[in-house]
Amino acid sequence: MVGGEDAAVAGVVLLLPDGEPESARRASALSYAAALPLGRALARAARAEGLLVHWVRYRSRGWNGPDACLAADATWAVEEVVRRYGDVPVCLAGHGMGGRAALHAAGHPAVDSVLAMAPWLPEDDVAVQPEPVEQLVDRQVLIVHGTNDRTTDPELSYRLAERAKKSNRDTCRFEVHSDGHALRQYQEEVLALAADFVRGSLFTGTYARPLADAMAAPPPLGLRMPLAAGFGRALRA
Repeated sequence: MVGGEDAAVAGVVLLLPDGEPESARRASALSYAAALPLGRALARAARAEGLLVHWVRYRSRGWNGPDACLAADATWAVEEVVRRYGDVPVCLAGHGMGGRAALHAAGHPAVDSVLAMAPWLPEDDVAVQPEPVEQLVDRQVLIVHGTNDRTTDPELSYRLAERAKKSNRDTCRFEVHSDGHALRQYQEEVLALAADFVRGSLFTGTYARPLADAMAAPPPLGLRMPLAAGFGRALRA
């Protein structure tokens, strides 16, 4: 947990670390460590507004097919937020398999926004139902993906964003050119974008110009928005 005291909580981010397609093993400590920079950046950016950041502790690290275990854990965590803090806005923020869990669990009434970073999504298959998007309606949705990601396919996140945009105009997607799955090459810019999105979606109702433009733009422009170098420095200036 990162942020202010419980009595001052005005909004909550639930961090959903990466996982695996199939596994009954306990969640990996490495995946939680990888989420630390994001959690700390979000807590710093919105501490004055009363933001609290919680890591979701998965029961196991696997998605595990139709059981969708990570999404179930995310939904449980949202219920816990409601139980502890009452009617506060919630952002689900996940990376990799955690990004998929964030997208799936977005239908809970307490969820206001979803941040999916390099989300792991299954290949299109005519024999199975496509990834759902109806739960994203009336949510603010930001997807961030590196164009050189060799772990999760950026084209699949584009296709999901394209379907989501048809029923939810508050959907956008940024591409981090030449970056990989961990989004480390332009980490400063990625964290600044994430922080601006969380503050805007949970508290201020406004975004920095590039993010606002991406939300407003029709496909494909608003779904292939390049993340400019120096994004965070430009905001501070």
